[in-house]
Amino acid sequence: MEDTKLLHAIIETAIDGIITIDNRGRIESMNPSALKIFGYKKEELTGRNISVLMPEPDKSRHDGYLLSYQNTGEKKIIGKGREVKGLRKDGSRFPFRLAVSEVQYQDRVIYTGFIHDLSKEKEAEEFLKKYTIELEELVENRTKSLKKMLHELEVAKEEANVSLEKEKALNRMKSRFVSMASHEFRTPLSSMQLSAVLIEKYLQTSDNLQILKHLHKIKTAIGSLNSILNDFLSLEKLDTGIVKPHYDSFDIVKFSEELTEEMQLITKEDQIIIYQHTGSENDVNLDQNLLRNCLMNLISNAIKYSGERTLIEFSTAISEDQYVFSVKDNGIGIPEEDQSGLFQPFFRAHNTGNIPGTGLGLNIVQRYVNLMHGKIHFESKSGEGTEFTLSFQKKLV
Repeated sequence: MEDTKLLHAIIETAIDGIITIDNRGRIESMNPSALKIFGYKKEELTGRNISVLMPEPDKSRHDGYLLSYQNTGEKKIIGKGREVKGLRKDGSRFPFRLAVSEVQYQDRVIYTGFIHDLSKEKEAEEFLKKYTIELEELVENRTKSLKKMLHELEVAKEEANVSLEKEKALNRMKSRFVSMASHEFRTPLSSMQLSAVLIEKYLQTSDNLQILKHLHKIKTAIGSLNSILNDFLSLEKLDTGIVKPHYDSFDIVKFSEELTEEMQLITKEDQIIIYQHTGSENDVNLDQNLLRNCLMNLISNAIKYSGERTLIEFSTAISEDQYVFSVKDNGIGIPEEDQSGLFQPFFRAHNTGNIPGTGLGLNIVQRYVNLMHGKIHFESKSGEGTEFTLSFQKKLV
């Protein structure tokens, strides 16, 4: 009696669907999972032919399969799991893995089907295929952009009538660019390749947690590639002189709160960005897009070069004659010997180690600030953090 209760409990709570039919193909029982998978209530299916759960052509052929097996013993529906299509009550089709067992029960034969819904696995496979195509296109486009930039550097070198020292400096910059680009692109691409391989492996075991983990890694790597390319494109626009400030008046508190919320999404574990505003006024008159780029770059650096469980302080202030923006962290800091070259393109402090970066961000920030006739100032000590301050004179509206 206890064994019977235990078996019943196991069937009722099983994740996979379990269906029993008689030797004429009529449904005798379905566990809750099977009913949920097909979208029916128990009373709607009991006594009906199992073919009601099958799309064509299996629907018309099922009774023939069953009769053939009973007469010949040839297994077309009996045996190990195989992938088939199911038909839900709402008319939708879905893939599932089916295993059928023949059971001798109370002087008669019944058949028990075990159903494992493959819908999520198939969706993940299709998502991965689509993602792979998008990644290939992304890499191809970025490779073309890099080749174009390298060609332009070469043309600039040939056309420029510069002294030998300036030519050497250009060569050093080109060499540093090629080395940096090669490293910064190789790392996320390797990560995406490994994650794609592991996702394929976990699809075979239906390990959705691992699949989601590695999809997140792929998204992070794509974000890194986009950040690198955006730096290159921003630098190119600045060099060609097509970036011009467009001033408008906007609420700096609302702007900064939205920016803080957005940047909080990319922080490390238990990193917190604290924002505060000083002054009785809220409106500023600046180029909103250029200012946003500057602050996103500074906050991103604070996140990148600070550890987990740290605070990042972001503040804005409006006084009688100027607007002031500050980003302060308590991260690795900037060594004193590296501070003089901090705003040079492709320059990175020697204590950054394996932390990714192009060395272009602060150069771009400085040039955007200069376009808005502002000033940039920083204070930093190695191992004790860094504070960047942007200040702009008020413009009469």
